Amino acid sequence: MKLNLIVATASNMGIGFQGTIPWRLKKDMALFAKLTKHTNDTNKQNAVVMGRKTWESIPEKNRPLSNRLNIVLSSLQQISENKNTLTCKSLESAMQLLQTPPYLDQIENIWIIGGASVYKEAMEHPSCHRIYVTHILKDFECDVFMPAIDPAKFSLVGDSKVPEGTEEENGISFNVKVYEKV
Repeated sequence: MKLNLIVATASNMGIGFQGTIPWRLKKDMALFAKLTKHTNDTNKQNAVVMGRKTWESIPEKNRPLSNRLNIVLSSLQQISENKNTLTCKSLESAMQLLQTPPYLDQIENIWIIGGASVYKEAMEHPSCHRIYVTHILKDFECDVFMPAIDPAKFSLVGDSKVPEGTEEENGISFNVKVYEKV
């Protein structure tokens, strides 16, 4: 199972401010949904893995994220679980769980969707495959930041599922880059 990261960063590598995303880009949210839901096997779904604070930053009406298995990492508390939400104590325990039945036969890809410490750990994980980054070409006030992507470990690649070039929405320019582990 491949482990992919998906993130949007401001020019200063900021990814969040006071528990929210400091910008609203419908095109980026649509791409996030498209990528994290897409499977080659229509009988499978993807898993989205996130820290507790990321889970809490998702508006309650949108939790759990639909058509994906939501895994919340929390060593402190159990997140209320339903058939689409699980709580694991660590990224490693989530990865081990997904390698066992029934998940082994149901999950195609694993998407890491935040926060910063989960991104950092996932980037160093042996199963890490790609990092999908929406580069927002503007600074925003942030208190959470994406770890640097090491060019010695990740190189730029193309992906037909992401738009090429720079786009603009609400006066904010952005582009999407895909980095693959070398």
